[in-house]
Amino acid sequence: MTRQFLVFLLTGSIAALINFCSRMVYSLWLGFSSAVILAYITGMITAFILARLFVFKDSTQAVHHSAMFFILVNAVAALQTWGISLGLALYVLPALGVKLFTLEIAHAVGVAVPVVTSYIGHKRWSFR
Repeated sequence: MTRQFLVFLLTGSIAALINFCSRMVYSLWLGFSSAVILAYITGMITAFILARLFVFKDSTQAVHHSAMFFILVNAVAALQTWGISLGLALYVLPALGVKLFTLEIAHAVGVAVPVVTSYIGHKRWSFR
């Protein structure tokens, strides 16, 4: 593990925490599916700022190019997060008899899954 990847994990964890917590707030007004997507966007904005400032600070790519690729990489990750979150919440966890914190468990796993693919995408495209 490189220092850069460890800093990516740290900043990504902060963004994931914001993603996770904001989903609970959004869920006060929206259904689970919509709340997951809005929370992902909230986390993504946080992740971009932190990645640009602390992880890929040597990037020579223009901010607007970085933002475009960042959105594309995260669109793929958002689909992963959404699909895994819904699949776990609606099918897998109920089938396993999980009744407590089903949505929280499903969303936490959904947020964690795209970490490695996102790092590779951001390193190669978003912040080269």
